[in-house]
Amino acid sequence: MANITAAEVNNLRKSTGAGMMDCKKALVEAEGDFDKAVEILRKKGQKVAANRSDRESTEGAAIAVVNADNTQGVVITLNCETDFVGKNESFVKLATDLANQALNYADKESFLASDFGGITVAEKLIEQTGVIGEKIEVGSFEKLEGAFVGSYIHAGNKIATLVGLSANVDGGSEAARNVAMQAAAMNPIALNEDGVDASIIEKEIEIAKDQLRAEGKPEAMLDNIAKGKIKRFFKDNTLVNQDYIKDGSMSVASYVKTVDGGLTVTGFKRVALG
Repeated sequence: MANITAAEVNNLRKSTGAGMMDCKKALVEAEGDFDKAVEILRKKGQKVAANRSDRESTEGAAIAVVNADNTQGVVITLNCETDFVGKNESFVKLATDLANQALNYADKESFLASDFGGITVAEKLIEQTGVIGEKIEVGSFEKLEGAFVGSYIHAGNKIATLVGLSANVDGGSEAARNVAMQAAAMNPIALNEDGVDASIIEKEIEIAKDQLRAEGKPEAMLDNIAKGKIKRFFKDNTLVNQDYIKDGSMSVASYVKTVDGGLTVTGFKRVALG
Protein backbone atom coordinates (compact mmCIF):
# COMPACT_ATOMS: atom_id res chain seq x y z
CA MET A 1 0.00 0.00 0.00
CA ALA A 2 1.30 3.44 -0.97
CA ASN A 3 2.23 5.76 1.87
CA ILE A 4 -0.26 8.62 1.48
CA THR A 5 0.75 11.86 3.14
CA ALA A 6 -1.54 14.53 4.55
CA ALA A 7 -0.11 17.00 2.03
CA GLU A 8 -1.15 14.76 -0.88
CA VAL A 9 -4.65 14.39 0.55
CA ASN A 10 -4.93 18.14 1.02
CA ASN A 11 -3.71 18.82 -2.51
CA LEU A 12 -6.36 16.49 -3.96
CA ARG A 13 -9.04 18.07 -1.76
CA LYS A 14 -8.13 21.56 -2.99
CA SER A 15 -8.15 20.39 -6.60
CA THR A 16 -11.50 18.57 -6.52
CA GLY A 17 -13.41 19.91 -3.52
CA ALA A 18 -13.98 16.36 -2.28
CA GLY A 19 -13.96 15.50 1.40
CA MET A 20 -10.72 14.53 3.17
CA MET A 21 -11.71 10.87 3.67
CA ASP A 22 -12.89 10.50 0.08
CA CYS A 23 -9.59 11.97 -1.13
CA LYS A 24 -7.57 9.62 1.06
CA LYS A 25 -9.54 6.57 -0.11
CA ALA A 26 -9.09 7.61 -3.75
CA LEU A 27 -5.33 8.07 -3.31
CA VAL A 28 -5.02 4.72 -1.58
CA GLU A 29 -6.97 3.04 -4.39
CA ALA A 30 -4.80 4.86 -6.95
CA GLU A 31 -1.63 3.86 -5.09
CA GLY A 32 -0.66 7.51 -4.75
CA ASP A 33 -1.21 8.45 -8.40
CA PHE A 34 -2.78 11.92 -8.29
CA ASP A 35 -4.37 11.88 -11.78
CA LYS A 36 -5.77 8.40 -11.23
CA ALA A 37 -7.23 9.51 -7.88
CA VAL A 38 -8.94 12.43 -9.61
CA GLU A 39 -10.43 10.01 -12.14
CA ILE A 40 -11.66 7.75 -9.33
CA LEU A 41 -13.44 10.69 -7.71
CA ARG A 42 -15.01 11.68 -11.05
CA LYS A 43 -16.30 8.16 -11.63
CA LYS A 44 -17.80 8.25 -8.17
CA GLY A 45 -19.51 11.48 -9.20
CA GLN A 46 -20.97 9.79 -12.28
CA LYS A 47 -22.42 7.01 -10.16
CA VAL A 48 -23.96 9.45 -7.70
CA ALA A 49 -25.30 11.58 -10.57
CA ALA A 50 -26.96 8.54 -12.16
CA ASN A 51 -28.57 7.60 -8.85
CA ARG A 52 -29.89 11.13 -8.26
CA SER A 53 -30.95 12.00 -11.81
CA ASP A 54 -34.63 11.97 -10.89
CA ARG A 55 -34.22 14.29 -7.89
CA GLU A 56 -35.46 17.88 -7.93
CA SER A 57 -32.75 20.55 -7.71
CA THR A 58 -34.69 23.69 -6.83
CA GLU A 59 -32.24 25.19 -4.32
CA GLY A 60 -28.82 26.66 -5.01
CA ALA A 61 -27.40 30.06 -5.93
CA ALA A 62 -28.46 32.68 -8.48
CA ILE A 63 -25.48 34.73 -9.66
CA ALA A 64 -25.26 37.76 -11.99
CA VAL A 65 -21.94 39.10 -13.27
CA VAL A 66 -20.93 41.73 -15.85
CA ASN A 67 -17.78 42.20 -17.90
CA ALA A 68 -15.10 44.80 -17.20
CA ASP A 69 -16.59 47.53 -19.41
CA ASN A 70 -20.20 46.85 -18.38
CA THR A 71 -21.38 46.10 -21.92
CA GLN A 72 -22.62 42.58 -21.29
CA GLY A 73 -23.65 40.39 -18.41
CA VAL A 74 -24.78 36.88 -17.65
CA VAL A 75 -27.05 35.52 -14.95
CA ILE A 76 -27.15 31.82 -14.06
CA THR A 77 -28.44 29.53 -11.38
CA LEU A 78 -26.34 26.70 -10.03
CA ASN A 79 -28.94 24.33 -8.67
CA CYS A 80 -28.75 21.74 -5.90
CA GLU A 81 -31.24 19.80 -3.79
CA THR A 82 -31.06 21.50 -0.38
CA ASP A 83 -30.85 25.03 0.98
CA PHE A 84 -28.03 23.87 3.28
CA VAL A 85 -25.76 23.13 0.30
CA GLY A 86 -26.94 26.23 -1.59
CA LYS A 87 -25.75 28.49 1.23
CA ASN A 88 -22.35 26.78 1.53
CA GLU A 89 -19.50 29.21 0.86
CA SER A 90 -17.64 26.85 -1.48
CA PHE A 91 -20.84 26.18 -3.46
CA VAL A 92 -21.49 29.92 -3.90
CA LYS A 93 -17.86 30.40 -4.97
CA LEU A 94 -18.22 27.64 -7.57
CA ALA A 95 -21.42 29.29 -8.84
CA THR A 96 -19.61 32.63 -9.11
CA ASP A 97 -16.62 31.07 -10.89
CA LEU A 98 -18.96 29.39 -13.35
CA ALA A 99 -20.88 32.62 -13.95
CA ASN A 100 -17.64 34.46 -14.73
CA GLN A 101 -16.76 31.75 -17.24
CA ALA A 102 -20.27 31.87 -18.73
CA LEU A 103 -19.63 35.50 -19.74
CA ASN A 104 -17.46 34.15 -22.56
CA TYR A 105 -20.14 31.96 -24.14
CA ALA A 106 -23.24 32.74 -26.18
CA ASP A 107 -25.46 29.95 -24.87
CA LYS A 108 -25.79 27.30 -22.21
CA GLU A 109 -24.74 24.43 -24.46
CA SER A 110 -21.38 25.94 -25.46
CA PHE A 111 -20.79 26.98 -21.85
CA LEU A 112 -21.37 23.44 -20.53
CA ALA A 113 -18.96 22.10 -23.15
CA SER A 114 -16.21 24.60 -22.27
CA ASP A 115 -13.03 23.75 -20.39
CA PHE A 116 -13.08 24.29 -16.64
CA GLY A 117 -9.81 23.29 -14.98
CA GLY A 118 -9.03 20.50 -17.43
CA ILE A 119 -12.55 19.07 -17.68
CA THR A 120 -15.74 20.42 -19.19
CA VAL A 121 -18.23 22.38 -17.11
CA ALA A 122 -20.69 19.50 -17.53
CA GLU A 123 -18.09 17.07 -16.16
CA LYS A 124 -17.36 19.45 -13.28
CA LEU A 125 -21.03 19.36 -12.32
CA ILE A 126 -20.96 15.55 -12.29
CA GLU A 127 -17.77 15.63 -10.22
CA GLN A 128 -19.38 17.98 -7.70
CA THR A 129 -22.46 15.77 -7.55
CA GLY A 130 -20.15 13.03 -6.27
CA VAL A 131 -18.37 15.40 -3.90
CA ILE A 132 -21.52 16.92 -2.41
CA GLY A 133 -23.87 13.96 -2.73
CA GLU A 134 -26.66 16.03 -4.33
CA LYS A 135 -27.80 16.60 -7.89
CA ILE A 136 -25.89 19.65 -9.17
CA GLU A 137 -26.79 21.36 -12.44
CA VAL A 138 -26.86 24.73 -14.18
CA GLY A 139 -30.50 25.78 -14.40
CA SER A 140 -31.06 29.25 -15.83
CA PHE A 141 -28.60 30.84 -18.27
CA GLU A 142 -29.43 34.35 -19.55
CA LYS A 143 -27.24 36.95 -21.24
CA LEU A 144 -27.77 40.66 -21.79
CA GLU A 145 -25.87 43.24 -23.85
CA GLY A 146 -26.21 46.99 -23.80
CA ALA A 147 -24.48 50.36 -23.77
CA PHE A 148 -24.31 49.88 -19.99
CA VAL A 149 -25.25 46.71 -18.10
CA GLY A 150 -25.63 46.55 -14.34
CA SER A 151 -26.48 43.70 -11.98
CA TYR A 152 -28.05 42.90 -8.64
CA ILE A 153 -28.05 39.76 -6.50
CA HIS A 154 -30.70 39.56 -3.80
CA ALA A 155 -29.56 38.58 -0.29
CA GLY A 156 -29.17 34.84 0.00
CA ASN A 157 -28.53 34.41 -3.75
CA LYS A 158 -32.15 33.44 -4.42
CA ILE A 159 -32.77 36.04 -7.17
CA ALA A 160 -30.34 37.71 -9.57
CA THR A 161 -30.98 40.33 -12.25
CA LEU A 162 -29.33 42.24 -15.08
CA VAL A 163 -30.47 45.60 -16.47
CA GLY A 164 -29.35 47.35 -19.66
CA LEU A 165 -29.30 51.13 -20.07
CA SER A 166 -29.16 53.10 -23.31
CA ALA A 167 -25.93 54.94 -22.42
CA ASN A 168 -23.00 54.94 -20.04
CA VAL A 169 -23.61 58.16 -18.12
CA ASP A 170 -22.62 59.65 -14.77
CA GLY A 171 -24.73 57.94 -12.16
CA GLY A 172 -25.56 55.12 -14.55
CA SER A 173 -24.03 52.42 -12.37
CA GLU A 174 -26.26 53.29 -9.42
CA ALA A 175 -29.29 53.69 -11.69
CA ALA A 176 -28.74 50.28 -13.28
CA ARG A 177 -28.40 48.66 -9.87
CA ASN A 178 -31.56 50.38 -8.60
CA VAL A 179 -33.57 49.24 -11.61
CA ALA A 180 -32.10 45.73 -11.32
CA MET A 181 -33.23 45.75 -7.68
CA GLN A 182 -36.70 46.81 -8.88
CA ALA A 183 -36.80 43.88 -11.30
CA ALA A 184 -35.78 41.48 -8.54
CA ALA A 185 -38.44 42.76 -6.15
CA MET A 186 -41.36 43.35 -8.52
CA ASN A 187 -40.86 40.51 -11.02
CA PRO A 188 -42.11 42.28 -14.17
CA ILE A 189 -43.24 40.06 -17.05
CA ALA A 190 -41.74 42.32 -19.73
CA LEU A 191 -39.75 45.50 -20.28
CA ASN A 192 -42.74 47.41 -21.69
CA GLU A 193 -46.11 46.92 -23.41
CA ASP A 194 -44.49 45.71 -26.63
CA GLY A 195 -42.85 42.83 -24.80
CA VAL A 196 -46.09 41.35 -23.44
CA ASP A 197 -47.28 38.32 -25.39
CA ALA A 198 -50.57 38.88 -27.22
CA SER A 199 -52.07 35.76 -25.62
CA ILE A 200 -51.49 37.25 -22.16
CA ILE A 201 -53.20 40.51 -23.17
CA GLU A 202 -56.17 38.62 -24.61
CA LYS A 203 -56.50 36.58 -21.44
CA GLU A 204 -56.39 39.70 -19.24
CA ILE A 205 -59.04 41.38 -21.39
CA GLU A 206 -61.34 38.38 -21.01
CA ILE A 207 -60.78 38.28 -17.25
CA ALA A 208 -61.57 42.01 -17.03
CA LYS A 209 -64.73 41.60 -19.09
CA ASP A 210 -65.90 38.66 -16.95
CA GLN A 211 -65.41 40.75 -13.82
CA LEU A 212 -67.32 43.67 -15.34
CA ARG A 213 -70.20 41.41 -16.39
CA ALA A 214 -70.35 40.06 -12.85
CA GLU A 215 -70.63 43.67 -11.64
CA GLY A 216 -73.60 44.20 -13.98
CA LYS A 217 -71.88 46.56 -16.44
CA PRO A 218 -73.60 46.87 -19.85
CA GLU A 219 -72.02 44.82 -22.65
CA ALA A 220 -71.55 47.94 -24.80
CA MET A 221 -69.27 49.45 -22.14
CA LEU A 222 -67.05 46.43 -21.62
CA ASP A 223 -64.43 47.10 -24.30
CA ASN A 224 -63.64 50.65 -23.16
CA ILE A 225 -63.52 49.75 -19.47
CA ALA A 226 -61.40 46.64 -20.19
CA LYS A 227 -58.89 48.81 -22.08
CA GLY A 228 -58.47 50.91 -18.95
CA LYS A 229 -57.84 47.80 -16.91
CA ILE A 230 -55.23 46.65 -19.41
CA LYS A 231 -53.40 49.96 -19.01
CA ARG A 232 -53.32 49.26 -15.29
CA PHE A 233 -52.04 45.76 -15.99
CA PHE A 234 -49.16 47.20 -18.03
CA LYS A 235 -48.38 49.67 -15.24
CA ASP A 236 -48.20 46.91 -12.65
CA ASN A 237 -46.39 44.29 -14.72
CA THR A 238 -43.96 45.97 -17.15
CA LEU A 239 -40.67 47.21 -15.76
CA VAL A 240 -40.47 50.73 -17.18
CA ASN A 241 -44.11 51.48 -16.33
CA GLN A 242 -44.03 50.21 -12.75
CA ASP A 243 -43.98 52.67 -9.87
CA TYR A 244 -40.36 53.10 -8.83
CA ILE A 245 -39.98 51.27 -5.51
CA LYS A 246 -37.80 53.98 -3.97
CA ASP A 247 -40.15 56.81 -4.96
CA GLY A 248 -43.73 55.88 -5.82
CA SER A 249 -44.43 59.30 -7.29
CA MET A 250 -42.61 58.34 -10.50
CA SER A 251 -42.31 55.37 -12.84
CA VAL A 252 -39.06 53.51 -13.50
CA ALA A 253 -38.84 55.21 -16.89
CA SER A 254 -39.19 58.60 -15.20
CA TYR A 255 -36.61 57.70 -12.56
CA VAL A 256 -33.83 56.95 -15.05
CA LYS A 257 -34.51 60.29 -16.77
CA THR A 258 -33.71 62.04 -13.47
CA VAL A 259 -30.22 60.58 -13.87
CA ASP A 260 -29.92 61.72 -17.49
CA GLY A 261 -32.66 63.20 -19.66
CA GLY A 262 -32.00 60.86 -22.57
CA LEU A 263 -31.50 57.69 -20.56
CA THR A 264 -33.79 54.68 -21.07
CA VAL A 265 -33.93 51.08 -19.88
CA THR A 266 -33.22 48.82 -22.86
CA GLY A 267 -33.59 45.37 -21.36
CA PHE A 268 -33.49 43.14 -18.31
CA LYS A 269 -33.02 39.52 -17.28
CA ARG A 270 -34.27 38.02 -14.03
CA VAL A 271 -33.70 34.50 -12.70
CA ALA A 272 -34.92 33.01 -9.45
CA LEU A 273 -34.59 29.68 -7.71
CA GLY A 274 -37.56 27.37 -7.33
